[in-house]
Amino acid sequence: MLFTAILFGLLSSLHCVGMCGPIALMLPTAQFKGPRKWIRIGLYHFGRLSAYTSIGLLFGLIGHGLYLAGLQQKLAIGTGIAMILVSLISEKHLGQFSISKPIFKLLAQLKSAMGAQFKKRSFSSFFSIGFLNGFLPCGMVYVALFGAIAMQTAVLGGLYMLLFGLGTLPLMGAVSALSDILSIRTRQTIQRYIPIMAIALGILFIIRGLGLGIPYVSPAQTSLFIQQHPTCHQ
Repeated sequence: MLFTAILFGLLSSLHCVGMCGPIALMLPTAQFKGPRKWIRIGLYHFGRLSAYTSIGLLFGLIGHGLYLAGLQQKLAIGTGIAMILVSLISEKHLGQFSISKPIFKLLAQLKSAMGAQFKKRSFSSFFSIGFLNGFLPCGMVYVALFGAIAMQTAVLGGLYMLLFGLGTLPLMGAVSALSDILSIRTRQTIQRYIPIMAIALGILFIIRGLGLGIPYVSPAQTSLFIQQHPTCHQ
């Protein structure tokens, strides 16, 4: 199931360009040329991927706890349903729920911290901007995190989010050129396909959780992602 992470990252990268692109364009790199400029840009993306990976480790650990509780198949089905719901409910509507108020307070603090880093020009400031950027609320990241939970281990959860982040790199790396390459209509058309991909991933997780006996897609065994060690008999 790890392959779904990089595929989803590739498809949702246009959404990332819309959400995080302005931050990438605002990076204080104008005074730097050649390698000095690209090293700083690389540090920004490394910070972003580090944030995704750290969150993935945490959510993978949560998934591992659910796995140990014997809820692995229900977890896969629940993950699929959650992916579909997040894809169908817009971020604007999610913001209307009272549970989102603490998130908006945290968002204000993140933006304030990022603003302080933009005033600096050190290598660490570029990494910090990317790292803080990775924690900004994003519907596509939410969907990917459900996949990290379903990986059922902290390591695989972190790897899932790392692959998702790597999938966003090609377009995010070329964000400054996108405005010239893609028209507004083209970007809007691709944006409409992103929820479809997320829903397809959700359906795949549900099918996997049902244990239909389909090799690699929906294995019949209880453990969906972690191979059980054979029991030794005396």
